Amino acid sequence: MLKYILKRILNLIPVLVIISMLIFATVQAMPGDPVNAYLGSSMKVTEEQREQLRHELGFDQPMPVQYVRWAGRMVTGDLGESAKLKEPVAEVIGDYVWNTFYLNVVSLIVALLFAIPIGIRQAVKKGSAFDNFWTVFSLLGISVPTFFFALVLLFFIGMNIPNFPLNGMKDPMMDAFGYPSTFAMIADIAKHSILPVTVLAFSSFATFSRYVRNSMIEVINMDYIRTARSKGMKEKVVIYKHAFRNALIPLVTLLGMYIPTLFSGAVILESVFIWPGLGKILIDAINARDDSLVSACLMFSALLMLLGNLLADIFYSLVDPRIKVEG
Repeated sequence: MLKYILKRILNLIPVLVIISMLIFATVQAMPGDPVNAYLGSSMKVTEEQREQLRHELGFDQPMPVQYVRWAGRMVTGDLGESAKLKEPVAEVIGDYVWNTFYLNVVSLIVALLFAIPIGIRQAVKKGSAFDNFWTVFSLLGISVPTFFFALVLLFFIGMNIPNFPLNGMKDPMMDAFGYPSTFAMIADIAKHSILPVTVLAFSSFATFSRYVRNSMIEVINMDYIRTARSKGMKEKVVIYKHAFRNALIPLVTLLGMYIPTLFSGAVILESVFIWPGLGKILIDAINARDDSLVSACLMFSALLMLLGNLLADIFYSLVDPRIKVEG
C-alpha cells in the first residue's frame, strides 16, 4: 500500500509544477498594475517612487525569473504579503480557511446522508413513483444554478421568517460583546449555517444520488447478485454488503473530484451569503489585484484537486481488490 501511495505522489509532482505555471501566468495576465494594489488609491507617489517599488517587488524582472522566485517562496511556505490587507498571506488564509472547510464538510456530510440511502432505494425500486419523484428532484438540483437557488431562498426566508439570519457567520452584536457560553456561540454559527449548507447540500445531493442510483442499477443486474439471491441471502445483505460495495467505485471517484469542486463552488455562495471564507476573500483579492493572495488561493484549490485524486486512488485500492494486486 505504501509503495502504491508513493508512486501516486511522485506522479502528481509534475502535474503540480505545470499547474503552478498556469496559475502564475493567469495571475500575471490579470488587468491592472499590481504596484497600484500595494500603493493604494489614496497614496500620491511620483513615477520614480512607483518604479522603485516595482524594482523592490521584482515586477521589473523577466517573467521566468519572477516565476522561479515565486515558486521558490511557495515551496518554503512563504506565500508573500497581501497587498490589500497588509498581512502575511499565510495568516489571511489561516483565518478564513476553517470557515470554508466547515461549510463545505457539513454540506457534504448532509448531502451524503440523504443521497446514499435515497439513491439505493431508487435503484431497488426502479421505475416506481418514488424513483420518478427523486429523479425529477435530482435533475432540478443539477439544473438550477447555485447562486440562483441561494437568492430565491434568501427572498422567501427573508419575507416569511422574521429575525432569521440571512448572511454572515455570527451575530454581529454577540460577536462584538461576547457570547455567554461556548454552546451559545456554536448554536449561533449553526443557525447562520442553515441557508448556505442547504444550498450547497442541495446541489451536491442531486449529483451524488444520481451516481448512486445509476451505479447500483448496473451492479444489481450482474450475475453474482442473482447468485447471492438464489442462495437465499437476505435482500438487505445482498444490497448493502455485496451490491453497494461494488457500486462505491464510481462514487469514490466523484468524492475525490468533489473536494476542489466544493471549494470553487463556495466562491460565489460565500459572496451571496457574506460568509467569511476563502471564496469571498478570493473575489475581493481579484477585484483589488492582490496577486499574492490570488495566487495562494488558486494554488490551495489546485492542491485540493491533487489531494482529491490521491484520496480517490487510495480509496480505490480499499474497495477494489484488483488495484491491490496491480499496485
